[in-house]
Amino acid sequence: MKYQILIAGFGGQGVVFLVKVLSICAAKKGYKFLGTENHGMSQRGGSVSSHIKIGNFYNPLIDYGQADLLIGLDRDEAILNLPYLKKGGDLVVNASDFPKLEANEYIVDANQLAEDGLFDAKGLNVFMLGTVLKNVKNFPFSVEEIKEAIKEINPKFAKSNFEILEKALNYERN
Repeated sequence: MKYQILIAGFGGQGVVFLVKVLSICAAKKGYKFLGTENHGMSQRGGSVSSHIKIGNFYNPLIDYGQADLLIGLDRDEAILNLPYLKKGGDLVVNASDFPKLEANEYIVDANQLAEDGLFDAKGLNVFMLGTVLKNVKNFPFSVEEIKEAIKEINPKFAKSNFEILEKALNYERN
């Protein structure tokens, strides 16, 4: 198993929560996990990105053109991190539109869906993770493994996060 994920967003969108979920999933499957985070001005809504490597790696930073998956919680943050995505990789991005790339693109306007009341905007990160689970064929974790990790992090909010995850899995246009 060797898989590299870059998660990009801005402060308050839940990048760090997703890293925790994925690290728990990796640990439960016995995979090595390396991660590093760039917090920048995250307290003020600045850029936050995290490089995640699952498997036998020795350096947590992803080289340009090597990420298997880029999860963009924000369109502009995804664009800033596009150099890391490999050709033919998977891009899951929260946007109303996105430039055409040499990648498998899964574009969903999660901000608009939250505004329309499909889910609470606080769960945007979980909705995007559900979009990953639905679309990315070689993603190393299952829905049940993700749910276990979410529950382990905070059982109090697990039920609402599960509901958001299911809405993403059942959303027709992603």
